[in-house]
Amino acid sequence: MGIKTIRLPDVGEGVTEAEVTEILVKPGDLVREDDPIAAVMTDKATVEITSAYSGKVIWIGGEVGKTLAIGSDLIRIEDESAGGDDTVPSLTPAEAQPAPASTPSMAAQTESCPLKASPSLKVVETRPNAITATATPPRAEGAAVLASPAVRARAKEAGIDLRQVVGSGPAGRITHADLDHLFHNAGQALPRNPSGPETVETVKVVGLRRMIAKRMSEANATIPHITVVEEVDVTEIEALRVKLNEARGDKPKLTILPLIAAALVKAKESCPKIFARYDDDAEEVHYSNAVHIGIATMTEAGLMVPVVRNAQALSPYQLAGEITRLSEACREGKAKREELSGSTITITSLGPLGAIATTPIINKPEVAILGVNRMAVRPSWNGSAFVPRTMMNISASFDHRIIDGWDAAVFVQRMKTLLETPALIFMKD
Repeated sequence: MGIKTIRLPDVGEGVTEAEVTEILVKPGDLVREDDPIAAVMTDKATVEITSAYSGKVIWIGGEVGKTLAIGSDLIRIEDESAGGDDTVPSLTPAEAQPAPASTPSMAAQTESCPLKASPSLKVVETRPNAITATATPPRAEGAAVLASPAVRARAKEAGIDLRQVVGSGPAGRITHADLDHLFHNAGQALPRNPSGPETVETVKVVGLRRMIAKRMSEANATIPHITVVEEVDVTEIEALRVKLNEARGDKPKLTILPLIAAALVKAKESCPKIFARYDDDAEEVHYSNAVHIGIATMTEAGLMVPVVRNAQALSPYQLAGEITRLSEACREGKAKREELSGSTITITSLGPLGAIATTPIINKPEVAILGVNRMAVRPSWNGSAFVPRTMMNISASFDHRIIDGWDAAVFVQRMKTLLETPALIFMKD
């Protein structure tokens, strides 16, 4: 007689810990070799762990919801067929590769292992061809249900109460075949994947997309964002835009972006703290007397942010022309390096595809970003009646290390005032 310890095995390359999602045995239970004893979840897969021995469970080292490090003691079994204590070592990545939890129809594959006593990993259990005669009766109210995560998910989707299902697996465990049998008897079919076999395309993240991912992750991880959303009545500035376009001649056509850029230039006069760049390493904030506006631009390669420099010296038509030129240069892959850096604030917009509100991520090392959302005609109360007005929400995110909530609110309200009363944009103080 000997005590065998089963440790949490290596369930995937780069995985250092896993969360216990199911404990399928309890102290005193008799288990057989290959019986399921637990299920754990990582950020890559849900993995079922089976016993490497037959014997009695005498100790459990984890509970549901607990996170265990790879190699931690999981279960101890009193094995009558062996003498002395022994411990099951962790599997190497090459010995067990769990399949993603989202593919329950894929059988878990394991390579041959020289350690005969090593625990096996199964994402989905093998389904028998027929329900055996030793199936246990439906369990009572409150009794534990033994089933893999994939079986539970399938049953939940179909609205099946697993407590009423006969389990044909070890210790009454419910399998996929049990669900198939249930639906067959009911004259129904439960398709596993009506669209056919799953296909997965793997695309390496390289180049600009890799840089975007790196920059976004860095900004989101290091900057404590605060986002302020405000509703703006843009009826008047839209009317002004239409009038200006009617009289533009050979000048560039105006969209809402050049007018918002002009409003930003005006807002800087009363909110200079918003237009800054923060150097984390040196712990320095840099304020410029110029306004360099980044324009988030979607290209086939990914998101790029060309910079309209010295926006304070440009008219709305000149801003429109520069925005168009830079956007086309990015989409054609001709933007120069100096045209893609140095912004002091960024405007991001999805145009007609935009949502009601967004929470834009700051373009580091800036300390603020302005998101422009979709316009819509909505009823607005003018004091005596509801009238149709063109409304739009603006979403501004701020680096809370540098910008206090009060300053953020003042800036958003200033932008609201300027966009609702566009004449103020062009007035000289």
